[in-house]
Amino acid sequence: MKHTNKNLLLKGLKFLAGALPLSFIGPVVLFSSFKNQDHIFFIPVVIFAILAMAAAVFLMFKGINTIMKALFD
Repeated sequence: MKHTNKNLLLKGLKFLAGALPLSFIGPVVLFSSFKNQDHIFFIPVVIFAILAMAAAVFLMFKGINTIMKALFD
């Protein structure tokens, strides 16, 4: 299935739109979890924050890569 350039561009922008909230949620949750280190849910919240930040980086990479394919292929 061959995508047109417009469809690939929109797909890349969707990836970047998904990365935008994760790039804010991850560091905020991580910062608040380190302020509450004595809480019972410290470890799961830290793991969630790290996964959110990793997902943001992955989605940014995937989005920029898809946009570059749409523009230069």
